[in-house]
Amino acid sequence: MILDFVITHKIVIILLLSSLLDFIFGDPIKIPHPIIYIGKLISRLEKSLSPDSTERDIPKGVLIFILTVFISFAVPFAVLFFLYRINFWIGLILEIFWSFQILAARTLNTEALKVKKHLESGDLIEARRALSMIVGRDTTQLSKEDIIKAVVETVSENTTDGIVSPLIAIAIGGAPLGFAYKAVNTLDSMIGYKSEKYFYFGKASAILDDVFNYLPARLTGISMCFASGLVPGLSMRGAWRVMMRDHAKHASPNGGWTEGATAGALGVRLGGDATYFGVLFKKAALGDPKRDIRISDIEDTTKLMWASSIIILILIVMIRAFCFL
Repeated sequence: MILDFVITHKIVIILLLSSLLDFIFGDPIKIPHPIIYIGKLISRLEKSLSPDSTERDIPKGVLIFILTVFISFAVPFAVLFFLYRINFWIGLILEIFWSFQILAARTLNTEALKVKKHLESGDLIEARRALSMIVGRDTTQLSKEDIIKAVVETVSENTTDGIVSPLIAIAIGGAPLGFAYKAVNTLDSMIGYKSEKYFYFGKASAILDDVFNYLPARLTGISMCFASGLVPGLSMRGAWRVMMRDHAKHASPNGGWTEGATAGALGVRLGGDATYFGVLFKKAALGDPKRDIRISDIEDTTKLMWASSIIILILIVMIRAFCFL
């Protein structure tokens, strides 16, 4: 009876328990993380394919995308398939643990609050160093205000990449599809830049990352608007207005939805030029400068992340529980 119930609601159980583990513990640093091995796989494949910064890199970029995503899905799928056949409970425990590792809410929250702590103590050097752990831009010359903006922006955008998109992937295909999504996201993080080296080689990864996050980003932005009504001091009306008005200004087809919602909820202006790997990128501003950005906005953004993620989790669980029995 219990086994039949668990088998029927396996994905719902995985979603709830992995989310709970992430909320309580965050990334278990002392335990090898599968994403590290995905990154090593990408590096090895890149070395083997030998990109030369010409248009000939485009098919190579497609190949590295296909191989990385396929391997990232196939390996955990094979392991879980084998374990479930031996003992269902062992397979379930491993899939819950892997799904827990795929989610990044607690880690994102922790890293953001580390930056906040250094800013409150007035240590800009340590704040920049802590910020460099969660953003790809150059942080060495950022002012206090720029650091705060960078944290708010990365937390809002990574609510999609690190939480909502993985939850949706797990809901559809369990941990294997969750790892496949993380492979997509890791490819974009490692080779999806418009630098001279990766302009052609990373083009497929950058475009397909946008494709995979297209619906999750919009869903996350909308959930942030509703969630802003649950966080004291934030504006639901402002979140919706700025998101709908400014989302298309963002260089990414997806990032503007969450950053716009966050800017509107806080009543600040986000965006602006930023340097990535020594290259200056022109970025449009999102939101209205109703007030100067402040350190407390970092914590408010993490609260918005948690609230919107919980809304999405509840929605996904309800869909899985009642529509896919």
